[in-house]
Amino acid sequence: MEEILYAPWRSEYVSQKDVQGCVFCHISSHAQDDSDLHVLYRDEHCFMVMNKYPYTPGHFMIIPHLHTDKLEELPSETWLHMSDLAQKSVRLLKEGFKAHGVNIGMNLGESGGAGIAEHIHMHLVPRWSRDTNFITSIASTRVYSTDFEKIYNRIKELLPEYIK
Repeated sequence: MEEILYAPWRSEYVSQKDVQGCVFCHISSHAQDDSDLHVLYRDEHCFMVMNKYPYTPGHFMIIPHLHTDKLEELPSETWLHMSDLAQKSVRLLKEGFKAHGVNIGMNLGESGGAGIAEHIHMHLVPRWSRDTNFITSIASTRVYSTDFEKIYNRIKELLPEYIK
């Protein structure tokens, strides 16, 4: 069982209003709120958004605008575009954000481990050598070591250099 480390300075971040329906469709259809929703990038096929519950600093997702839970039904053009963005994002995370490595993954369906199973999304999780410490290993608790807003702003600042 994973425990939660109390961090009261994060209360504003987690106490935002709940969204009715699909959270990703909400983000997709509210471009005017991109800063509040921590959207990094958007185009006609998909958008990139910071993960609200990150595994590591800089964890973000690439999400198609199309609401589907079936990767196999995603138009090839959209899938190829997402893959291109993932490749460019890995370069951004390694070169610009100084990550030593990156985990990329998709959890398809509730049984596949998806937290939001109704809308497919691709995770990009930057990693650093020895980024797991005793508290993660022994207490199954994650410590987020830096300010979320600073990370969001830094990645957003780097994007034009890597995604053109």
